[in-house]
Amino acid sequence: MKAAVAEKWTGTQEDKQDMEKLQLTQVVRRNFGRIAMFGFASTLICTWEFVLGGLSLSLPNGGTAGLFWSYIIVVVGFGLVYASIAELGSVIPTSGGQYYWVSVLAPRRYHKYLSYVTAWLCATAWQTGISSSAFLAGTIIQGLFVLNIPGYQFKAYHGTLLVIGIAFFAIIFNTILAKKLPLIEGLLVFLHILGVVIVIPLWVLAPLKDAHSVFLDFTNNGGWSTDGLSMMIGMLPIALSLLGLDCSVHMAEETKDSSRTLPVSLMLGFVVNALLGFFVLITVIFTLGDIETILETPTGYPFLQIFYNTTKSLTGTNIMAAIIIINLTASSIAVLATASRQLWAFARNKGLPFSSLLAPAILPHQLPLNALFVSLVITILLSLINIGSSAALNAIFSLSAGSLLTSYMITIGCMLFRRLQGHKLPPSRWSLGRWGLPINIGAMCYLLPVYIFSFFPGVVNPTPVTMNWGVVMYGGVIILSTLYYIFRGRFYYQPPKEQVRGEFLKEAELE
Repeated sequence: MKAAVAEKWTGTQEDKQDMEKLQLTQVVRRNFGRIAMFGFASTLICTWEFVLGGLSLSLPNGGTAGLFWSYIIVVVGFGLVYASIAELGSVIPTSGGQYYWVSVLAPRRYHKYLSYVTAWLCATAWQTGISSSAFLAGTIIQGLFVLNIPGYQFKAYHGTLLVIGIAFFAIIFNTILAKKLPLIEGLLVFLHILGVVIVIPLWVLAPLKDAHSVFLDFTNNGGWSTDGLSMMIGMLPIALSLLGLDCSVHMAEETKDSSRTLPVSLMLGFVVNALLGFFVLITVIFTLGDIETILETPTGYPFLQIFYNTTKSLTGTNIMAAIIIINLTASSIAVLATASRQLWAFARNKGLPFSSLLAPAILPHQLPLNALFVSLVITILLSLINIGSSAALNAIFSLSAGSLLTSYMITIGCMLFRRLQGHKLPPSRWSLGRWGLPINIGAMCYLLPVYIFSFFPGVVNPTPVTMNWGVVMYGGVIILSTLYYIFRGRFYYQPPKEQVRGEFLKEAELE
């Protein structure tokens, strides 16, 4: 099939062979190299920034000890998960990601429906994910208003306006400045990495806690029956800090030498972010001071109070927080790019309403512009929910995590099923080899409990405001996507397995 872009944007010979075996036409430019892709993945998940942003949720359930041990579990667990995803990204490098892999790997009897539901869950996760990162950046700005402006009242609509502003900022980088996006991501990753120096003053100025209390004193303010259960509830914000590295996969068709670059950049991004997050987390748990005091901060964010308590300077706190806000805004740019590509890929397989509008044969300027603007509109609509109910918006964040975790479980579950049957994956340039089976099993053992606890409320006997309504919205997505599949989707959806070149399926015994 002839590419719809100039020859210089079609990538390497391996890229062309991958597109041929997947029966796809090159309609977007391959302008992401290894450094740019590493920067894209690293700035999107913003691990150390999200660790700080989630303290108000993780400290009440677990305390400093819960934070530390949760982080160790999450790093090990996601290491197994992303190793599994990296292998699939090398075997089948396509912007479709999880739903594409499920269609190819799942038994023929079930592949169409499983692939379809996985695609809807991925679309839900990434569309709501834009609001999550933008909302975090926007409300941190509000927290600085509280700290700096006496008498400022924390209004919900202020946060909504800031979210919308960040979303428009992200769309500019994804459209007008799209050709420069790989360069921008390559530069922003240095700010993300070097930005951790902002916590060094905490080591110098703050009184340090003793190691025994830091690592062994658990907090259980949610009223749970055991400290272990409380820690599991508080683990979700930590898990969110490393969730979403499949973003690399959804940029596969814009990446040079994709089958090699994707797994390398994904795993390198994971290792770097895990180390940065560990450094910041260790710093915070030793220097945060009294937990109850910082949780009562009027800013809404304990880390802002920690910065101010330590430096005794508004200017110092503002500069330290500004680095985090810039990095979270960069994350919003990358999340918008990922969400639009996943939406575009699903529409290309005719799985969405108005698919023909979202996935034209040749995209203007080699960008999925329609999918980008639809993602912007969805972000704006979701941000409006915050005006009426912060509980509903928190449920959307829970929905994002639960949906993405489900897509991981279905994907790795299908791969594990194949391996247990004795089938091999096709040869790839990044393979787990004989370690594939135990790594897949370990990944599933980690994902299942995290998935279950992602829908738990923060306290026992929650009120309507403190209840986690994400499970209701998650169930709604499953039900609605299934109904749409039954009455319309199954007649129009073109599952990838029916498009992939037959020799590829036979080689992998995936028929």
